[in-house]
Amino acid sequence: MADKGAPLAEDVTEQRVGRCVQRCIMPDCGATYGLRERVYVCSRCDGPLEIICNTANLNGATLRNEWEARSASREPRDLSGVWRYRELLPFDADAPIVTLFEGNTPLYDAPRSAKYTGLSSLRLKHQGCNPTGSFKDTGMTAAVTQAVLLGARTVVCASTGNTAASLAAYAARAGLQAAILLPQGQISAAKLAQSMDYGAAIREIEGNFDDCMRLIQELGDDPSIYVANSINPFRIEGQKTVAFELMAQFGWKAPDHVVVPGGNLGNSSALGKGFEEILALKLMDRLPKLSVIQAEGSGPLATLFGLLDSGATNDGALLPAAMPAVDHPRTLATAIKIGAPVSWRKSLRVVLKTHGQVISVTEQEIADAKAMVGRDGVGCEPASATTVAGIRKLVAAGHIRPEESVVAVLTGHVLKDPDYVSNYHRGTLALDSAAPIVGAFRNAPVRVSATKKAILGSLERQK
Repeated sequence: MADKGAPLAEDVTEQRVGRCVQRCIMPDCGATYGLRERVYVCSRCDGPLEIICNTANLNGATLRNEWEARSASREPRDLSGVWRYRELLPFDADAPIVTLFEGNTPLYDAPRSAKYTGLSSLRLKHQGCNPTGSFKDTGMTAAVTQAVLLGARTVVCASTGNTAASLAAYAARAGLQAAILLPQGQISAAKLAQSMDYGAAIREIEGNFDDCMRLIQELGDDPSIYVANSINPFRIEGQKTVAFELMAQFGWKAPDHVVVPGGNLGNSSALGKGFEEILALKLMDRLPKLSVIQAEGSGPLATLFGLLDSGATNDGALLPAAMPAVDHPRTLATAIKIGAPVSWRKSLRVVLKTHGQVISVTEQEIADAKAMVGRDGVGCEPASATTVAGIRKLVAAGHIRPEESVVAVLTGHVLKDPDYVSNYHRGTLALDSAAPIVGAFRNAPVRVSATKKAILGSLERQK
């Protein structure tokens, strides 16, 4: 299982205890904090934090063998697609993990979506197949485990729906109170129902997600409360394992492009971090280009990216001092309806370092791309479909070549927003008071007489 002379993976885990720190990512600061310090941003400069671990004693080949062996194990940690990779997580071997066996999500071939985007082939990494139906679970298992270690009594988050559902489920599993701040009337009924069913204390706030996020950061000062939004670097640690799992599914050969939706931007940050760690272990020979797709009415990072001098910043070392927010974000893809994403610096750094792109897509493009993912028998929530819509634009612009290998990350399950699906196919989908979106792939129910002849005739006409 292990290379001759190399330590076993579990031994390596024990050796790494105490060798991780939380570090400010700002180049002119770099302040560090201990793993058990309850901090979310740098106390010196308010910069975002990331977790850095000493991996000098890790052997990539040994780890890969160990991870592959665990796929056949029935031990709870090994059944999780996050904790299976625990040597690269900042937790002791005996940490009281809180898991719902997250991860282990499928990688689908999508021939219809590939043709739609102009690619020879396209793969869909469907994070909507997690326990609560979204990618949030891979980060929440780590964040709630950290909350238990710190002795928190309440875990709190601001949410557009998916984070709320995930936190509510994992808090229930851990026996903690979950407090959820939601923008009133701006999340799907399906996501709200999940949070209610898992027993969360739900508070609806007048305003948008960014108002909720501001309140969350104020609540984080209370010692009994632990913040579980993606501003929390432990969330990113859990979510980075998606990169490990994806590489294993690709036989440790990196695809040319990985494309993700852009909301609060923790997901792209996490994937980038995961890919860099795999590269450092020499388990792949290059980084995939990571691109972020936002909705046109909620695309602050796309706007900023379009203003950058790519030649001067393409190594990711130089970042703008600020990102102008969208004060009133607008999109029917509510999971990414965020005008002031907290992880924008981390995300932009990854995009620039991997030579990716950040673009926005229209509501029409999102809706039609979502319907096309459905035609592949996969399905996804609206925010996920920005990836397919974005890939289509990136191919048309020459940023992605038709023959290149491309992965679109789908972040949520199709049943996260069933009203959107129904309204699209019935021709009643509209943003605010705008005219309804005329879907290119509408598939509304058809009324027929209750006779065999009528049914067969109707089916024949639809062929």
